[in-house]
Amino acid sequence: MKRPKPVTLGVRRLALEDVEAAALGAPVRLADTPAFRRRIRRGADVLAAALRRGEPVYGVTTGYGDNCTTPIPGSLIAELPDNLIRYHGVGTGAPLGPAETRAVMACRLNSLAMGFSGVRPELLELLAAMIRADILPVIPSEGSVGASGDLTPLSYLAAAMTGRRRVRFRGKAMSAEAALRAARLKPIRLAPKEGLALMNGTAVMTGIACLAHARASRLSRLAARLTAASSWGLGGNPAHFDRALFAVKPHAGQQRAAAWVREDLAGVRSAVSRLQDRYSIRCAPHVIGVLEDALGWMRRDLENEVNSANDNPIVDPADGRIHHGGHFYGGHVAFAMDSLKAAVASLADLMDRQLALLVDARYSNGLPQGLAAGAPGRAALQHGFKALQISASAWTAEALRLCMPAAAFSRSTEAHNQDKVSMGTIAARDAARVLELAEQVAAALALATAQAIRLRAALAPAAKVPPRLARFRAAVEARHGRQEADRELDTVIARCAADVRSGRFLPAR
Repeated sequence: MKRPKPVTLGVRRLALEDVEAAALGAPVRLADTPAFRRRIRRGADVLAAALRRGEPVYGVTTGYGDNCTTPIPGSLIAELPDNLIRYHGVGTGAPLGPAETRAVMACRLNSLAMGFSGVRPELLELLAAMIRADILPVIPSEGSVGASGDLTPLSYLAAAMTGRRRVRFRGKAMSAEAALRAARLKPIRLAPKEGLALMNGTAVMTGIACLAHARASRLSRLAARLTAASSWGLGGNPAHFDRALFAVKPHAGQQRAAAWVREDLAGVRSAVSRLQDRYSIRCAPHVIGVLEDALGWMRRDLENEVNSANDNPIVDPADGRIHHGGHFYGGHVAFAMDSLKAAVASLADLMDRQLALLVDARYSNGLPQGLAAGAPGRAALQHGFKALQISASAWTAEALRLCMPAAAFSRSTEAHNQDKVSMGTIAARDAARVLELAEQVAAALALATAQAIRLRAALAPAAKVPPRLARFRAAVEARHGRQEADRELDTVIARCAADVRSGRFLPAR
C-alpha cells in the first residue's frame, strides 16, 4: 500500500480514512495557525485561572472517581497527574499492534486538539512528535470498562510521554526515556489535569473501531466478489442477482452488493442446473447488504466520537466555564462494534457455507470432491481443500460465539461511582478478533474459488470465464500458487488473509 498523505489535526473534522492513514504511518501534524494555538492556550489559561480563584475542579483539586469528595491540598496538586498514571498501571493482555497504537494516539490527539481539555500546546506537540517518530507505547489490551473512558490502557500513553514504562521504537522494545532521548524529544512534566485529559477518554476503543470499520468495508466488498466466484464455480444461476429483482426491495446496501456480484458475472449464460440455488448463493446480497447498510450509521457515530471532546471535566475556552459531565462514556462505540461483529460473523458464516458447497461433490455440479486436482493415477490420495473447510468452520464458529454484545455486561465498579459502563473497548476488541477470523475464512474461500474457476473452465471449455473473475483467479494464484496436489496451507492462509485485510483482491477503483 502507498504511504498515506500527511494528516493535519485542528483544522477540520477527521474522517475514518484519516485515522486509518495515521495508523498506517502517515505523518501527523498539528495546525500551524495562530488561531489554533490561541484556542489551546486559552483552555489551559482558563483552568489556571480557576485554580487561582480556588474553584473546585474534579481531578485537579479533588481526588479521582469516588474520591471526588476528597479535597487535594494545594501543595499536592502537582503530584496528582503522576499518581493517576502510576496507580492505573494494571493493564494485562497482549499489547495493541502498531497500527492500533497509532490509531489510538491519533484519536487522543485529535480530541485534545479541539481545545476543550485544558491542556497546554506543549503536550499536543509532544504527542504529535511521538507519532511522527513512531515511538509507540506498549499498551496492554485488557483492563478498560469503557467509562470512565479507557483509563488503564491510556495510562501507558501518558506514562510514555513522561518517560516511563516501555515503548517500541525502530522495531525494538525499550524504555520510553531511551526512545525519547534517541528521537531528541524531552519527556513532559504534566500540568494539573493533563494526566486526566490524556487518560479520561475513548481513544482506545475508538482507534480500534476505526480500523475495524475499514477492514469490514473491504471484507464486505470481497464477500460479493467471492459470491460471484462461488456462483460461477458451482454453475449457478446468475439471474438471482438481476437488477429488476433487487429494485423491488430498496435496501441500498443489498442493492449495491447485488450490483457487485452482477458486475463480476457480466456476460454469464448459465445452463442452470437448478432453478434456485441454495441460500448461501441466492441470498448472499441480502446477507452482505446488512453490513453494507450498517457501515453508514457506524461511520457517522465513529466519526462523531473521533471529533469529540470526550474527557471530563470540559474546559470551555470561549466563556471560561468548566463543565463536569460524562463524555468519556463509550456507548456509541460499543453499540457500533457489537453490531459490526455480528454482521461480520454473519459474513463468515455465509462464506463458510459457500466453501462447504464447493468442496462437496454432491452439491458442486461436477467439480471433484474437495476440489482435488491431482493426477488421475493418484486421485485416491488427494483430499484438496477438505481440511481447510474444517478449519474455516472452526473459525466461523469462534466468530459466531463472540457475537454476544459486550455492552450487555455493564458492571458496577469503583465503589459504585462507575456504576454504569459501556464496555466499548471489549466490544471493539471482539470486533477486531471477529474480523481476523472472518478474513481467514475469506482467504480460504478465495483459494477455493480460484481452484473452482479453473476446474469449471476445464469441465466446460465453451463457458468463458467472466473477465473480472479471470483476473481475480489469476491474482490469487499468482500470489499463492495453484492447488495441483495436496500441500500444507498454513502459511498460505496467513499470507492470503493479509491480502484480504489489505484489499488486494478487490476491483481497482
